[in-house]
This record gives sequence, C-alpha cells and structure tokens, in this order.
Amino acid sequence: MRRIRAAAAGAVTISLLTAATACGGGSSTSGGSNDSPKTLTYWASNQGASIAIDKKVLQPELDKFQKQTGIKVKLEVVPWSDLLNRILTATTSGQGPDVLNIGNTWSASLQATGALLPWDAKNFGKIGGKDRFVDSALGSTGAQGKDPAAVPLYSMAYALYYNKKMFADAGIAKPPTTWDELIADGKKLSKGGKWGLGAEGSNPSENIHHAFVFAKQHGADFFTADGKADFTSDGVVAAVKQYVDLMARDKIIAPGNAEYAQNQSVADFATGKNAMLLWQSASANLKSQGMSEDSYGIAPVPVQSGTPGTGANVNSMVAGINLAVFKNTDNLDGATKFVKFMTSDAEQKILNTAYSSIPPVKAAQSDATFNTPSNAVLKDTLAQSAAALPQVADESQFETAVGTAIKELFADAAAGRPVTEASVKAKLDKAQQQMPKK
Repeated sequence: MRRIRAAAAGAVTISLLTAATACGGGSSTSGGSNDSPKTLTYWASNQGASIAIDKKVLQPELDKFQKQTGIKVKLEVVPWSDLLNRILTATTSGQGPDVLNIGNTWSASLQATGALLPWDAKNFGKIGGKDRFVDSALGSTGAQGKDPAAVPLYSMAYALYYNKKMFADAGIAKPPTTWDELIADGKKLSKGGKWGLGAEGSNPSENIHHAFVFAKQHGADFFTADGKADFTSDGVVAAVKQYVDLMARDKIIAPGNAEYAQNQSVADFATGKNAMLLWQSASANLKSQGMSEDSYGIAPVPVQSGTPGTGANVNSMVAGINLAVFKNTDNLDGATKFVKFMTSDAEQKILNTAYSSIPPVKAAQSDATFNTPSNAVLKDTLAQSAAALPQVADESQFETAVGTAIKELFADAAAGRPVTEASVKAKLDKAQQQMPKK
C-alpha cells in the first residue's frame, strides 16, 4: 500500500466490512446530472510528512485540472489512521467522495463491497488503456480474474535506509544483506542512547507489511490457495517471531517503538536516533524533515541468506496507492477525466517526484527523473523481488487482526514479557478466530 508515511489503517470492525453493500459511496454534494456537475470531491491519502505538505503538493495540480476542464476538485487529505474506516462507512451509507485514494492492499476487500467502479476495457479506454500501466502495479488492483477496482497512482517498495556516518563511526563498511548481518550491525549501533533500527510497533499495517515479507522468506502464506486464513503455520509463526525478536531478543529496536504508529521512526532516523530504517520510498519524507540525501544510503531489504530474488527471497510487498471512483458518483464523466489527468504521463512525473515514489505508468517510469541510484533500488525490487499482498476479500480484516496481534507482541517485548513461539502462536490463533468463517 501507501505512501511516504506510516500506513496505519486503523481498527476496522469485521462487522462493518461484512455489512458493506453494493450501494456504493459517491458524492451527493456536486449535484446535477452526469454531464453537468462542475465539482468533484476527492479524498487523498496522507502521503507526505504532514497533511499540509500533501495540500501543498496537490492543490496546484487540482487547480491545473480545473483550468483545463472547468471542474473544481474539493480536496480532503485523510490521515491513514482514519482512511479505511472512512471508506467503509461511505460504502454503507452511500455518502462519500467521487474519487479517492486507497492503499493497494485494500483493493480486493473494497472490490467485494461492490461500491467501486470496475475498470473494464471500456473504462480503461477512457484513460488511455490498461497497457499504459506496469504489470506489478496492476497485480494489486483487485481479485484475480476480475476487472480492477482501482487504477494504480503511486508505486512504492520497501528499502533499507542507513545513516552513512553512524555506519562509518561503528566501523561498518557496507549495508547488511541478510538478517543476521543486520542484527550484528544493529548491536554495534545500539549504544549511547542510539539504536540500530526503527519500527512502528503500534501500526497494524506496517506490522503486516513486514510480517508478510518475513513469511514469504520462510516459504509461508497467511491464506491457503482457496482463500482461507492460515495464520498459525510454522512458517508464519517463525516469521512473526523473527520480526518481533528484533526488539524482544536482539534488542536493536528501542522499546519505546512499540508505541510508534505514525512516522515517528522516520523522524528518529532523520534526527540520528536510529541508524537504520525499513520504509517505503522514504526520500521525500526524510528531506521534509531536514535530512540531506547524501547523509544516508539505500539498499535492498535483507533476506534470510544470499541475495534478493524470486521465491523465498521476496524482500518487499508491492506497495502503492490506487485511485478509485465510487460507482454511484453523480459525475462519472468528470471523475473519469480526473483519473485520466492524475495518471497522465505529465502528472505522474510531477506527483511521483514530489512523493519520491515510482510511477506505475510505463512512459513516466522510463523518464530520466526516475533513473537515480536510489530509485534503481526501488524499481529493481518492484520488478524482481516484491510480491503482492493477498488479493482476497478478507484482506482488510487480515491487516487489522494480525497487525494488532503483532502490536500486542511488541507491547509484550517492550514490557519485558517473554515472546515465545507459544505466545506468538496464541496471538495469531486469536487473530484467526476473528476472521469471517468460510
């Protein structure tokens, strides 16, 4: 999903999602027929270090769209802690925006509500065609075999950001490529009030993203082939324990990070409190917090052994933001024009440059702007060693249930309570019991 931000999806009640109906969302404020409304409402996700920064990035582009089309776009930037609940409420109430950003991992769940406009060949044709978009981004737009529920807007991948001076002062010559190396480096760096690595232990979505990668590296999945929750397999238990153990056993993450939920670990890295950060496309966020690009390096996320690649060496989820339209909008023509504008080659260059993300549009991605050494790590990861989170209808409940279980395990670690295979399995079993029964 997301962002250059923390992706806290918030506490989503299972009853809310399962109650979502096909009535859809859509704005009731623009008025008029499909042909005439001159106003669109747009919920944008918080991509930058603050909502104010997002408004500064987006408003000039929305003004440009209004000048070109005569359609005014009323912008609301929604914090990640509120976004999923806001969207789900809109699907049940029928009152929501015309166009909205969604985390790409939510695509299949929101698709299952029936509220979002399907992007069939005809609708894709209105924005230049489906083949404009890279395959990895299209893979996180809804359930396999169905028309996408959204269109890719920003693509991102996780990377390892490391403080060059802190590494040099500790005598570390290069970034770690395996978790054993990261732990060894982290122990050298965790001293004098500084810590080796930052985390957002109270952020369910961040927890899920990392647990998903660790599970892939252990050859495990959170769902069976037929879409049933499978949270307590040996591989999943080992994956979650390995992640939480970075605090509990290895002690390279500060105990206070168990309470972090919204960008605090990025701030700690930017101010030299942590030497390493696992984050999605973080450069713009770090710049906004005063960290110069030459003070940190970017490397692939570590793997169990060897180098990143396919299969067991997955080292990122396919992260990103999709742009969706509520099916019951009273301005479908205007909403489609807005999606076409936001995914145009020119706008893709502007927006993805601002957010240090990768354009999911092929022509924009090939632009020299995105061929920097730092972007090369992200582009190579997306092309070679990233995997999409499960595109299943229960995905958002999965994020909340398992992400919260990991949050509780980090709380145990911070309090000095033992984190064992048994305690990890118990938390994951509790999460599995919260999932809808098949």
